[in-house]
Amino acid sequence: MKFISPSAVALSLFLAGGARAATYNVADTFQGSSFFSDFSFISEADPTHGRVNYVTQSQAQSLGLATVSGNSFTLRADDTTVLSASGPGRNSFRIQSNKQYDTHVSVFNVQHMPQGCGTWPAIWELGDNWPNGGEVDIVEGVNDQVPNASTLHTSSGCTMPASRSETGNPTGGDCNAADNGNAGCGVQTDGANNYGPAFNNNGGGFYAMERTGSFVKVWFWARNGNVPSDVASGSGSVNTDNWGTPTAYFPNTQCDIDSHFGPANIVINLTFCGDWAGNVYGNSGCPSTCIDYVNNNPGAFSNAYFELDWIKVYQ
Repeated sequence: MKFISPSAVALSLFLAGGARAATYNVADTFQGSSFFSDFSFISEADPTHGRVNYVTQSQAQSLGLATVSGNSFTLRADDTTVLSASGPGRNSFRIQSNKQYDTHVSVFNVQHMPQGCGTWPAIWELGDNWPNGGEVDIVEGVNDQVPNASTLHTSSGCTMPASRSETGNPTGGDCNAADNGNAGCGVQTDGANNYGPAFNNNGGGFYAMERTGSFVKVWFWARNGNVPSDVASGSGSVNTDNWGTPTAYFPNTQCDIDSHFGPANIVINLTFCGDWAGNVYGNSGCPSTCIDYVNNNPGAFSNAYFELDWIKVYQ
């Protein structure tokens, strides 16, 4: 056996980004009515040009688009109004955490996600001065098309190696938002029931994201899958070393994480059509055109809602 000095071990761990212990303690829990005080409703124009009208908190509550039942928090789109072609888009939501986070783990206990033709739901984290502060898409997809996509969008100078330790399927290695139509460097979630109707019919599941100066990792566990006990229970501390190979792994080998990602807010939103869902709508098997369908079929969006048991952030 070759002898390796303790100092050499410490140095190798540091260079590998492993100097930080993988145990984190809970810093924030968002559950039930706390979403109303700990998140802000962003009622600005949709930057992705969707057929959507993002409402204020007071509008969301009065219209029944943001509700609490026990500890569950539900965010939904309008599903009763036929839209005028010349009027605003479908009422929906975009909420953003009031706090920002650097190194952390976020765990999302999701019972239901929006589904339907024309929908574009997302759970993500966003830094300031996009894309300079970085973007991590944790849950994202369009038009009920599986699988889920987890993606980074950054300023220039951030790429991912073609081969890395993850269970998902990489779809691109250039994270620069200015390249490839802002496709980013994405990874498709592997396994069943990770997005859309299949996710909902299976009782939802858990998504988690860990961000350090050395990497970004994303995991998914179906509700009835092999969920780590600290995730399933919403424990006061988590150890990501026990979570197995991540679904998506974005290392710092070709991307300086610290310089491409700043303090980030958690964002949850639902838009319609727009730059992604609208552009690929014709290939999705959905009827009519995206805009016409969203305008004229409000009942099609009765399942266009997020139901969240909780979100926990660990630091």
